[in-house]
Amino acid sequence: MSKDFGEPPRAAENRETVDRRLKEAATGQGLRETLTVEWRTQPTVVEVIDMPVADLYLNPATHRIRAQRSFSPEKDSRLEDDPWSPESQDYLQGLLQAKPDDPSRQDPAFEELKDSLKEHRQNEPGLITREGVLVNGNTRAAALRKLGVPHIRVGVLPASCTWADINAVELSLQLRQDKRRDYSYINELIAMQELLELGRPVAEIAKIFRKRAETVEADMWILSTLEDLRRRSRAGAVQLQLLDFEDAKEKLRELYRAWVKESKQNRDRADLMKESRLAAIALKFSKTDVRLIESDFRDRYLGTRLPSFLKGEVSAPKERSIPGMTRTVKTGAQPYLEAQAFTNEVLRAMALERAGGGAEAEGASRVVRGARTAIEDALEPAGKDARVRKRKQAASDRLNDACQDIEQCTVDIGFARASNSLDEESLDDSVQRLRTSLEKLAREARRSVAEPGDGVAWLLDVISRGRA
Repeated sequence: MSKDFGEPPRAAENRETVDRRLKEAATGQGLRETLTVEWRTQPTVVEVIDMPVADLYLNPATHRIRAQRSFSPEKDSRLEDDPWSPESQDYLQGLLQAKPDDPSRQDPAFEELKDSLKEHRQNEPGLITREGVLVNGNTRAAALRKLGVPHIRVGVLPASCTWADINAVELSLQLRQDKRRDYSYINELIAMQELLELGRPVAEIAKIFRKRAETVEADMWILSTLEDLRRRSRAGAVQLQLLDFEDAKEKLRELYRAWVKESKQNRDRADLMKESRLAAIALKFSKTDVRLIESDFRDRYLGTRLPSFLKGEVSAPKERSIPGMTRTVKTGAQPYLEAQAFTNEVLRAMALERAGGGAEAEGASRVVRGARTAIEDALEPAGKDARVRKRKQAASDRLNDACQDIEQCTVDIGFARASNSLDEESLDDSVQRLRTSLEKLAREARRSVAEPGDGVAWLLDVISRGRA
């Protein structure tokens, strides 16, 4: 839910300035500029005025840097308690300029925006409350401040604006097709979750973000998984942050698709595969490497390559009773618990390593290096086996594709017959090529298949009779 951050210190002065300039715009002789925004689900036209950029406040609730705020837990805590202090506003200014996946570095996209504003000035106005809080245009305001530009063009929301309105309007504006700078992946997930918590239907959220409903559901599964990883990474006072997974979008989406597919066959195997892949994703393995990790990865490849300090003992699965019944069920299979324990160890070590300093960080680095080396070593035979499986499946895959083409050919012949447009000579030539191809297939199958099944036996029989 949206938090009420109250009014900034200069709220009264900004209201006076806004009222005065709105009156000047209404009584002026020039062309009045307006901006259309979605206000409480209805399009509303608001007046645009110039405001001193130094008098405005960056929005502490902006979705653009929601995940990045956790980069410095101490500063984030101060911002939560006092968002209008110079220190908190400076923190927001810095995050708006930073890379989404590494807030310690300047974002090239911010530099591009700054250069564009320097050359062309503002193409689109921002948006503020009458108290001077920037609802839209926070990044532009940060860039204009860096350029030393004294004023910013902004639309002004109605006086009854609440913090719930601020959040809703910001989302509706930021997610337009013509937005200048996309939300980062994690901030988009957080924005979708917030709308869900506000009671917006998945179909409506999908429309807002221009996605399919199934994609929104997948993204919410991913965010829930990341929140769980964050919780599991806690080691004392430190833990991983959501922004640590900012660059893992495609790997996480592939994980979701693989997990759903495997779950339809066997949920235990799906969860085992998920745990093993999550460890590799946290360790920044590539997408092609993560794909090689299946449910048998730990048992077949990783287990024997783990260093002794990463082979922690896991107690046998406990049983729990089902409420209202006399039956009991196991809380988790042993392989899954072992994989989960390994992932937890990796997550905690990464959190400690990133915090830095002291013997704990050195020990954590040893764990991270050991886990990464073990996975790298395990991926080599896994990759070889995957290539072998691919070669083994190639022949049957090609035949399945050919079957689909023949089935489509059957449909096409029917349509051609109905329209009296069948080229019988061309069809005969193609069937002759099919016969030659089948004869070649039969010869190779006879040499390669030791114990023919019904399908191969039929092929050999048909070709033999055709030659008789």
